[in-house]
Amino acid sequence: MNGDADAPLAVKQLGDSANDKKRWDAFVEACEEATFFHRAGWKAVVERSYGHDCPYLFAEQDGRIQGILPLVHINSLIFGNAIISNAFCVRGGPVAVTNAALTALDAEAVRLAEERGVDHLEFRLNEPAHPDWLCKGDLYANFAKAIDPDPDKNMLAIPRKQRAMVRKGIKGGLVGEIDDGIERFFRLYAESLRNLGTPVHSKRFFQTLLEVFGDQCEITTVVRDSVPLSTVLTFYFRDQVLPYYGGGSPLAREFAAFDFMYWDVMRRACEEGYRVFDYGRSKSGTGSFAFKKHWGFDPQPLHYEYKLFRRREVPDVNPLNPKYRAFIALWKRLPLPVANAFGPYLARQLG
Repeated sequence: MNGDADAPLAVKQLGDSANDKKRWDAFVEACEEATFFHRAGWKAVVERSYGHDCPYLFAEQDGRIQGILPLVHINSLIFGNAIISNAFCVRGGPVAVTNAALTALDAEAVRLAEERGVDHLEFRLNEPAHPDWLCKGDLYANFAKAIDPDPDKNMLAIPRKQRAMVRKGIKGGLVGEIDDGIERFFRLYAESLRNLGTPVHSKRFFQTLLEVFGDQCEITTVVRDSVPLSTVLTFYFRDQVLPYYGGGSPLAREFAAFDFMYWDVMRRACEEGYRVFDYGRSKSGTGSFAFKKHWGFDPQPLHYEYKLFRRREVPDVNPLNPKYRAFIALWKRLPLPVANAFGPYLARQLG
């Protein structure tokens, strides 16, 4: 980061003007530490879908944005009152090009947290940044690596056993189709999450993602003999491709539809000039964590930092927490229409 400048620094909240959003996203594009999850569009997605207040902060100096901090305030009767950067995303903590901007953003976030009486403030970071905050650095890991412009080289880079699964899908006649809407995606994804015992986001949430992010958001559905087997909603950012929300039917594993699906996304992405495949976040000790390692991706620990105000310990709202086992077991047995009806109510509170 650069040193502090002489001009006064001001921290402001992102408004609704198209020009402010354009300036915010221009900073995101230019700042190496920023991610897709820092984009201004997430504010619109969360506000429209779930009605949460999103005080997106930016530090401005001499008319230029020096740093940003997307915040979401979630006041849940079930899971507590928190401000999160960035909620509903795997990353999205403060990023800045000067130390002064970073300090100012931190201070304003703490001030807001105190003013609103939240239980805790949470930053989702690639690297730890606050030695005096509590940190979870062993729960989540991200999986990303460079891909080659040549699809054949990418195929050979997949470890042998997993590569055999991809080829099984190809030989089995699987086809990846780009969807215009969310209907097939939502049916498969919602069923997949119900089977895992996890509440699903609302249909409106996914529809809003497509509307807000446009051609930087795409759904691929894998079919066999016209039967949809698996599906994934993918984000595109700079030279990165990020398959983010994925799921499938019980038949997907039988026909290697998941392996084929991620290969199909990777193949098309490398041909279109993308150079980093970001598999996203997984919890240590889960099947998705093992799956990504089997694809030859190395886990990169994520650091979630917490400043506590009205609670004594770091929140532990995740499926590996033993106290949620009974809930998860119950949710798996719910009829799908019931899970889809009540899932969004819980998903909006989880962040």
